Amino acid sequence: MVTAIVGANWGDEGKGKITDMLAQESDVVVRFQGGANAGHTIINEYGRFALHILPSGTFSPRTVNVIGNGVALDIRKVLEELDDLRTWKVPAPRLIISDRAQLLLPYHVLQDTYEEERLGSNAFGSTRSGIAPFYSDKYAKIGIQVADLYDDARLKERLDAALSLKNVLFESLYHKPPVDGEALYRELLEQREELRPFVQDTVQFMQEAVEDGKSILLEGQLGALKDPELGTVPMTTSSHTLAGFGCVGAGVPPASIGDVICVTKAYSSCVGSPHDPFVSELTGQEGEELRRRGGDKGEYGATTGRPRRVGWFDTVATRYGCQIQGATQVALTCLDVLSYLEEIPVCVGYDIDGEETGIFPTTSRLVKARPVFTTLPGWKSDIRGITDYDDLPDAAKAYVDFLEEKIGFPISMVSTGPGRDEITKRQ
Repeated sequence: MVTAIVGANWGDEGKGKITDMLAQESDVVVRFQGGANAGHTIINEYGRFALHILPSGTFSPRTVNVIGNGVALDIRKVLEELDDLRTWKVPAPRLIISDRAQLLLPYHVLQDTYEEERLGSNAFGSTRSGIAPFYSDKYAKIGIQVADLYDDARLKERLDAALSLKNVLFESLYHKPPVDGEALYRELLEQREELRPFVQDTVQFMQEAVEDGKSILLEGQLGALKDPELGTVPMTTSSHTLAGFGCVGAGVPPASIGDVICVTKAYSSCVGSPHDPFVSELTGQEGEELRRRGGDKGEYGATTGRPRRVGWFDTVATRYGCQIQGATQVALTCLDVLSYLEEIPVCVGYDIDGEETGIFPTTSRLVKARPVFTTLPGWKSDIRGITDYDDLPDAAKAYVDFLEEKIGFPISMVSTGPGRDEITKRQ
């Protein structure tokens, strides 16, 4: 069966932990979209890791890890992460990379950086990893596939065509020096040999894995509210963050996805531009306290180190995220973080121009929304590492019950810490 593990919110929900945990009993884990612009933090017997492009099944010796055709493949990042694993004495992962994936190249990173600088205070809060220019090039038909690396003439032709546009842009709009196409071509010829052992036709591999009844995990990056069509446009990422895109980005039939695990935190967090509407945001000293206590080592981006915006759980946004993901079950992470609170507010609706709604609106209305809160009692006791749901305090279980009722999707797992085994299963 194929299971998609995706985010209900703005990303950073804890998908890496859930994937790492389930990968121990899975045959295949596939990254199907995004690139190295977000990190999946994983804590296991090998240490603490922030994977940016390798799938989160990397630490499971039984699992084949696939970088699918929908991923923005940064060769440098792949090779760096593999080197890091060797440094930490982690066994080499069973990794394959799609020959249909397209390459995220240095000029994408430059364009991303230059554009954010040009926008100034109106910047999108990009990680400057080159993601938006990469996906723009893919749909403008000037992208370069992994397979092109192994055809010298085609690689040179595709690279020259892309740079004929990029260098005009760099020199005329950004007033920056042009990219040396010959130097980049030589670099790619060197990198392709390091990449060669991993490259294969992953679409055929995935079709056969489905036909053979393998246990397959599709690992999403970021969350539903960052989808470029159904998210908080335009403050989104540039790849589709929804489980449905797993069929395209991993090359599996739509009917093969039998389970969609939507991951959400017990509170809210968001990385990106301050212009991104975030209704339940908590600021000031209270916000800083939640940020300091949150996640594994505080709420800071695994890729950028930037402080995440934090807020109370938003049932409106999370219900919408679960709906568009097609959730069959929900994994609630970071419940232990809230253990310091006497009372816990929950956003249960939006007030927009004096009218209360429980429907997640388009961005033009979302920017006007004000949170409607209900306050629940806290449990004021340390629950870190509890693995039996029945052992949780009554107030903690009541909090989970309340969230489940409001979002309308079953919460099947509740995480009580960042480690792989710090989780409870809920009937």
